[in-house]
Amino acid sequence: MAYNPKSMCADEFIDDGEIQETLRYAEENKNNVALIDAILEKARPRVTEKGTVCAGLTHREASVLLSCEIPEKVQEMYRLAEEIKKAFYGNRIVIFAPLYLSNYCVNGCVYCPYHKKNTHIPRKKLTQQEVEQEVIALQDMGHKRLAIEAGEDPVMNPIDYILECIHTIYSVKHKNGAIRRVNVNIAATTVENYRRLKEAGIGTYVLFQETYHKESYLKLHPTGPKHDYNYHTEAMDRAMQGGIDDVGLGVLFGLELYKYEFAGLLMHAEHLEAAFGVGPHTISVPRIKRADDIDPNVFDNGINDEIFAKICALIRIAVPYTGMIISTRESQQVREKVIRLGVSQISGASRTSVGGYTEKERPTDTEQFDVSDQRTLDEVVRWLMEMGYIPSFCTACYREGRTGDRFMALCKTGQIQNCCHPNALMTLQEFLMDYAGEETRRIGEELIRAELQNIPRDKVREVCRDNLEKIRQGLRDFRF
Repeated sequence: MAYNPKSMCADEFIDDGEIQETLRYAEENKNNVALIDAILEKARPRVTEKGTVCAGLTHREASVLLSCEIPEKVQEMYRLAEEIKKAFYGNRIVIFAPLYLSNYCVNGCVYCPYHKKNTHIPRKKLTQQEVEQEVIALQDMGHKRLAIEAGEDPVMNPIDYILECIHTIYSVKHKNGAIRRVNVNIAATTVENYRRLKEAGIGTYVLFQETYHKESYLKLHPTGPKHDYNYHTEAMDRAMQGGIDDVGLGVLFGLELYKYEFAGLLMHAEHLEAAFGVGPHTISVPRIKRADDIDPNVFDNGINDEIFAKICALIRIAVPYTGMIISTRESQQVREKVIRLGVSQISGASRTSVGGYTEKERPTDTEQFDVSDQRTLDEVVRWLMEMGYIPSFCTACYREGRTGDRFMALCKTGQIQNCCHPNALMTLQEFLMDYAGEETRRIGEELIRAELQNIPRDKVREVCRDNLEKIRQGLRDFRF
């Protein structure tokens, strides 16, 4: 088969021959300083009449940089990633939490403790009353954005159950709490079901590929509907055909050789751009972690922290406008490094078990993976602010229709910051008033006062200042 990014067939837009040729080309040119310099120059932000723009990189160009091990060039990559991150996302970090609805699953994925043959893990599915209790617990922390997760089981977790849970989540109003946007990470499904998810008011549909190496994929998913590589890989196409504007990609690093996965991930992003005119809204970068019944050492393709940081930096350089997500799989130290290099969204105070937020103690027998960063949301917010970042609970773009190509059009000219920066400050002010500890509130108020001066438009700054005062007086949910 020939490589064709516009094709709707997974074997053609994720073409193994093209990836293998890309890896050979990258290896041959990893010390080609002239080519590396040209690639870096192409990727640099440029100021135009319409704002700051970036050309991004092809999967082959980015793969050359990934193979390059020249220390000064790697440091140049890191500096460029940081520059691009600041240009389009500023110092804002969006915060969310996962909510696990059910761990019933019919698949045989060998890296996931929810696999069907795991007979000793307690199976659980939340009732609607339990969903409400979980949401209240999350609202009491201060969360405004959730990513719902569920195993694939057409009997126990049908689409109607997922839709009912979404309705319940949006209906819960506890004190000043509200979940304003639900993102969805469930198994590949039909165009009609994606249309129903869209009608339910979801934000981003997220689905991790796990691995783009088809032979490995089939071995890692020996049984169940997820065994169908093409159906799974083509899910984002069906989601967009169902009207979902924003989709999120990701691979599980450690299952296959990282250079192969990196090329495949960028090819998938290129396919969405070629076929639909808009690339992925987000890219996630999970690494395989220990969990019940799962030993990550069984998989011999693990990557160290330095390679992981390099991958994050190069994703930011290659797809400059795409949001990047890192979860509590990673430690505070790792998250601190990659936030600087390109990550724009993080989870906080996550529990990866069904019903975990209403448990006093963190369950260890039903978690999908070990959580490395176990700090409270208040601690995560304070940590971000102490590093000079604005923790953002904003969901305005979803609710104002700034999704898909409309979001990207604003992002590609840097205009999105005229909305995102003040929105971040206003949602942070809500958190400080309703949920923060005394020290977090003190640091946050100082940060907001300083960041107000960084809003470039006088009118926007004045409206933001007025809204901040109204929030302090008890009003909520202002947005640009």
